[in-house]
Amino acid sequence: MAGSRQLDLQARRLRERGVGFYTIGSAGHESNALVAEALRVDDPALLHYRSGGFFLQRAMQAGRSLEDGLRAVLLGMVAATSDPASGGRHKVFGDASLSVIPQTSTIASHLPRAVGVAFALGRAKRLGLDSAWPHDAVTVCSFGDASLNHSTAVGALNTAGYCVAQGLPLALLFVCEDNGLGISVPSPHGWVAEAAHRPGIGYVTASGDDPDGLTATLAETVEAVRRTRRPALLHLRTVRYLGHAGTDVESGYRAPSALAADRERDPLLALAARIGGSEPAARYDEIGRIVAKLADEVAPAPTLRSAPAIIAPLAPRDDAAIAADAGRRADSEARLAAFGGKLPERAGPMTLAQNINAALTDALAARPQAVVFGEDVGRKGGVYGLTRGLQQRFGAPRAFDTLLDEQAILGLGLGLGVTGLLPIPEIQYLAYLHNAEDQLRGEAASLRFFSAGSYTNPMVVRIAGLGYQKGFGGHFHNDDAVAVLRDVPGLVVAVPSRPEDAAPMLRSCLAAASLHGQVSVFLEPIALYHERDLHSAGDRGWLADYSLDTQAAIGSARVHGAGADLTIATFGNGVRMSLRVAERLAAQGIFARVLDLRWISPLPVEDLLREASATGRVLVADETRHAGGVGEGVITALVEHGFAGRIARVASTDSYVPLGDAATLVLLSESDIESAALSLMG
Repeated sequence: MAGSRQLDLQARRLRERGVGFYTIGSAGHESNALVAEALRVDDPALLHYRSGGFFLQRAMQAGRSLEDGLRAVLLGMVAATSDPASGGRHKVFGDASLSVIPQTSTIASHLPRAVGVAFALGRAKRLGLDSAWPHDAVTVCSFGDASLNHSTAVGALNTAGYCVAQGLPLALLFVCEDNGLGISVPSPHGWVAEAAHRPGIGYVTASGDDPDGLTATLAETVEAVRRTRRPALLHLRTVRYLGHAGTDVESGYRAPSALAADRERDPLLALAARIGGSEPAARYDEIGRIVAKLADEVAPAPTLRSAPAIIAPLAPRDDAAIAADAGRRADSEARLAAFGGKLPERAGPMTLAQNINAALTDALAARPQAVVFGEDVGRKGGVYGLTRGLQQRFGAPRAFDTLLDEQAILGLGLGLGVTGLLPIPEIQYLAYLHNAEDQLRGEAASLRFFSAGSYTNPMVVRIAGLGYQKGFGGHFHNDDAVAVLRDVPGLVVAVPSRPEDAAPMLRSCLAAASLHGQVSVFLEPIALYHERDLHSAGDRGWLADYSLDTQAAIGSARVHGAGADLTIATFGNGVRMSLRVAERLAAQGIFARVLDLRWISPLPVEDLLREASATGRVLVADETRHAGGVGEGVITALVEHGFAGRIARVASTDSYVPLGDAATLVLLSESDIESAALSLMG
């Protein structure tokens, strides 16, 4: 606890010297060291940024010296590449060898993952699978009182209670470190105690300046959580010293009487009084000297010096290894049983939906760690039938329904992935992702980055999306807002349009997840799920055989046709529309090839340049909106790589998608593509 306080003081001195970059401290919260003392080193921890005492105590429990823990935190403060938590990318509490998963959250975005980790331990035990932590581990998650009000925290607590109502084991200890303030905004008196009471979650409270009472409460609570596998919330009443951060002047918004009252509740003074004598004061000063000496030692430590070094952990991929692993399949007998005696490769041409369903079946059969989950994916088999039969074939523990909360669904996926399983969550519609997108941006894709690759959370998120759905439409079922996904560093975004591409692309995503911890979004065009025809009714041109051997490397395009006059670069629904347009253009003596980008992140730039150069003219047919659409990236890639030919682009209107036939007035149409092609040809 003294080491944590001295670190906070030293953080300000390092900042004054221009070599320290983080001053949000744990002063006043040091009693969370007693939380660590009540737990085991192999209990996974997702820590609040004021849980410095916890981290130091956990390090000492693992047999390390206090100096080792202090040095680790100081290296993070000076952004040193030798920082064991993040390699100099951010000051976080994290260490894989201590079961501390680094969190950068300031608004409780780590709580859904914490629920997911606790859920995953129970699920791994039920499935007889190994996991990153023992099956009897207790997951601990700490956060502040202001964060308790955030929808993410509310959703996570609700999910934990929901799991209890479903009879599911969830050994999770929430720790709300309540200092009464959210930066400058006070929490209403009594609010945390009232808001922290949730169905299915035990509630206990203790004060940080009562070490004996806190220790006793923790011993009883942790034992109960571990034994009953049910969650509890510890309302830990703390104080906050040194302001929110180094630049925060508390006297500007807090009364002198309030500051004085907090000084009477100092957890260090309370512990010193409990110990008695002069030893605590002497030890405190000694630790201060140790911290100052260590700070001088780490101040000149090397920091990150190049962009490649910074992004190295983001998304490393070995394409050859992924291709080999993508071919993984169950043995013949197991496959036959999984498909009920009817193998998909013998079924003849199938729709996009049928190909995806077959690929999911193969994945569950070949990968025991794989689990499929989401709203309506279990008994119903999905709104569009994409998961039909999976629960019946593999059981509810591997194909299951969740509550209606996209943050919770992704949080479960994050927890399952970091614990050692292979989650394949489904978000029912793209429009429903947006209220939970931070679980991808701030938690999923960032974990490798902020842990320097020591942690990964493999996951393939299936999302039904894009436009052109007929008879059941409107904005929430015809959404083409994908810019937010393309803006997430390291996130792979796949858009299968042709049935023959769906299974190979999904297998590549699963292989990358399994081998490298890759997080991918598999964005499925709803309007093409059950399409059968291409040019005319009954031609069955949008069906394809299921193939076990076809490869689709991440970031590789597919070209249709060899027309020498024009390249139409497109994706999703644009592929079918462009192929239809290409046939009409051919009747006019204009021969086009259609390049299906397939992956909109990373874009298949090499394939794009090759096909563009083959014709000297590129039309980008972009079904997303004109502003912020995928086409902007495609054209930028052409220009930046020196393509000297002619370029044009057509896209959907900058509008939400209205209900009914009015949707056709704002979405990209075949006539738009054809007119633009004719104009480009002059």
